[in-house]
Amino acid sequence: MNMADSKKQLRWFNVALIAFVAVWGLGNVVNNYAQQGLSVITSWILIMLLYFVPYAMIVGQLGSTFKDANGGVSSWIKQTSTKKLAYFAAWTYWVVHVPYLAQKPQGILIALSWLFKGNGNFVNEVPAMTVSLICLVLFLLFLWVAARGLTTLNRIGSLAGTAMFIMSILFIILAVSAPLITKGAHIATPDMGKLSTYLPKWNFNYFTTISMLVFAVGGAEKISPYVNNTKHASKEFPLGMLVLAGMVALCAILGSFGMGMLFNSSHIPTDLMANGAYEAFAKLGGFYHVGPVFVILYAIANTMAQISALAFSIDAPLKIMLADADPEYVPNKLAKLNKRGTPINGYYMTGILVSILIIVPALGIGSMNELYKWLLNLNSIVMPLRYLWVFLAYMLLNKHLERYHSEYMFLKNKTAGYIVGAWCFFFTAFACILGMVPKIEYAANPGSWWFQLILNIVTPIAFIALGLILPVIARRQNKEMLQG
Repeated sequence: MNMADSKKQLRWFNVALIAFVAVWGLGNVVNNYAQQGLSVITSWILIMLLYFVPYAMIVGQLGSTFKDANGGVSSWIKQTSTKKLAYFAAWTYWVVHVPYLAQKPQGILIALSWLFKGNGNFVNEVPAMTVSLICLVLFLLFLWVAARGLTTLNRIGSLAGTAMFIMSILFIILAVSAPLITKGAHIATPDMGKLSTYLPKWNFNYFTTISMLVFAVGGAEKISPYVNNTKHASKEFPLGMLVLAGMVALCAILGSFGMGMLFNSSHIPTDLMANGAYEAFAKLGGFYHVGPVFVILYAIANTMAQISALAFSIDAPLKIMLADADPEYVPNKLAKLNKRGTPINGYYMTGILVSILIIVPALGIGSMNELYKWLLNLNSIVMPLRYLWVFLAYMLLNKHLERYHSEYMFLKNKTAGYIVGAWCFFFTAFACILGMVPKIEYAANPGSWWFQLILNIVTPIAFIALGLILPVIARRQNKEMLQG
């Protein structure tokens, strides 16, 4: 056996499990149930078949074709098109993490509230501006820690991820089996035996919630490095991806079914996105007579996971963008490293953008609960924008398929490949655009509705504009250096 073959040790079940832990979480179930109720089960089936399976397979082929590319999506774009588009791909990958970073301190506060107070009243009682100021202090503290090059917080990431994964599976087992095992459990949603309960109303409001589903199943590009370490990649990688899709679909369906048993699908609590997972574990703790044990375990796991994600997402996306930075498009000052090897000016830019996104929305959104839901929906609009580059790279790859060699091919017909890539691209864009429509009743608060709509439109435009400005600054700096 040669060295190349010895590295190809991953089997289809290894690939499926690695990808499952990277892609899936209980929050995906709670957030989408909060928006669609039990009809989300039909949505999960459709999104898996029509979007997630081709998405995962596309990532597999791109990872296999460009196996030596270190920059991920931006490297794929660089190989299939131009350096300029590669810069925008890298910029998009970084900038979509800004709303994600703004959300994490909120998640930490909610988890700590449940851990120490045993309830989530915090989200309904404390004014949005007060919460935003606390979140700003928390974020700046973690930014300072990350800037000092302390990686301790990153190390708890794998432990926290495993704990959250276990809690997600535990929730499904406990929720689905509760009515069968425990006497005190009653099913909250009536007519769970009727097919009509699971069918969505195909109206405009429904289509505005699709971005949350796309956000939930996204991130498959994290799987790309593993295709080259898979034994018999052409056969076992697609099998692993199909098993992954089946596992995600099963967890999504059973998890949503469990949510339907605990929360009435026709009368979903307004704070379900913020408190739903904790309230679900609190109910399960009552059914199984263990008190707040499940809530405490989930709150500890979630606190660790949020802290780890915050620390990691400050550092990693920025370094990915700057590592492959072309001085023609990224100003030298932005990529400048301090004595600790930290891109300190990049940290300042991160700090400014996230601080704005933490404070400004609180000026027009009064309650913490609404602020949490809005920021989560903003993430579902912005984060999938990075997936557009994956599908564009696949379309460009198929345009000149004869130039490239890949051990794993999703579709051998270049026209079919191009069409599937285009479908995924336009479906993602469609979901993001419709996701901009606020999820609150217009009649109940027209002022807040318009404020949220304006923020949902302005935020992505501002991110794109900033991405356009940086190359202008870089060119001016380069010109001054040449003249000087």
